[in-house]
Amino acid sequence: MMFVCSSCGAREPATTRASGCACGGLWDLEHEHPPFGLDAVDRGEWSMFRYRAFMGLDDDTAWRSVTMGEGMTPIIDFDDDLALKMDYFMPTLSFKDRGAAVLVAHCVSIGVENVAQDSSGNAGHAVAAYCARAGIGCEIFVPEGTSPKKIDLIRACGATVNVVPGNRDHCAEVCRAKVADEGVYYANHVYNPVFYEGTKTFAYEIYEQLGRVPANILVPVGNGTLFLGLMKGLEDLLHAGLIETMPQIIAVQAQGCDPLLRAAEAGASQPVTVTPEPTLAEGIAIGAPMRGAQILAHARRYGVRFVHAPEDEILRARAALAARGVYCEHTTAANLAAYWQYCRQWGPTPDCLTAMCGAGLKSDH
Repeated sequence: MMFVCSSCGAREPATTRASGCACGGLWDLEHEHPPFGLDAVDRGEWSMFRYRAFMGLDDDTAWRSVTMGEGMTPIIDFDDDLALKMDYFMPTLSFKDRGAAVLVAHCVSIGVENVAQDSSGNAGHAVAAYCARAGIGCEIFVPEGTSPKKIDLIRACGATVNVVPGNRDHCAEVCRAKVADEGVYYANHVYNPVFYEGTKTFAYEIYEQLGRVPANILVPVGNGTLFLGLMKGLEDLLHAGLIETMPQIIAVQAQGCDPLLRAAEAGASQPVTVTPEPTLAEGIAIGAPMRGAQILAHARRYGVRFVHAPEDEILRARAALAARGVYCEHTTAANLAAYWQYCRQWGPTPDCLTAMCGAGLKSDH
């Protein structure tokens, strides 16, 4: 496996401890794997690592000591038009376990002893949990206003938690300064491309479970870890000839923090500068997404449509989901609020699937 700079094309072995290229660019991952096919899926492994033949893994042993059975989440109906992939049915109650398990397995493979990471909560909890399992020291930075329950969960895993005044973007800057000053490994879900080797299994599972891909997939986008993983997985299905065209991807942004939506509307190749406003959808309140250009490039290539999650409908959406037995966090409820908004803009949207990304017990505040 090789890390390749997304800006200048420089290459480094994936064993590098550098969080990014010397030019300032972010790493992408280059590795060879066969075309996706169900015949190469390990049906005897009941976790997302059943797809390891197609994943960028350093070896075939580290993941076995790290996995907690993440992945293989069910798909249920919300109504006749919308299906929910229950990705909070994970060890740490969020979809971030997909990426964290692979990233921490990578850390084990290359001998990392301590990591630092910044997060709005869920990714921090996931990395802390898998580091605890692997015996790796962990320090997490979260912005003020993060759900106290998420902070408690991170601390319960033995990680050090630093609550940083200011917004999510400033929190990331503080964490990256520590990484630069002390040389600790940056186990970040945005910077480190190994993380996306886990989130792309979201697409693989949909195909294996349904035997097809829905016509529409609605996905939340803050830093884009699920979006970029989904696109990687769908591209694998497309290149393998298992789907003829990409589904309509619907990307959700918070009403008060929408740098990608604004950029897409303006035809820009970089995120628009915004000042994040307070939002219940804390998990996608990212004013300066570091892989924004990459997200927008995918959006142009595949005709992705962006939509707001109206702030005043998030609680109603959460109540509607709970009335159907699905108790999710506010950021996840924003997906349903955005689906309603999309239907108002584009008309009835049947055969749609979205992710239930985080459990309600993590943000009941």
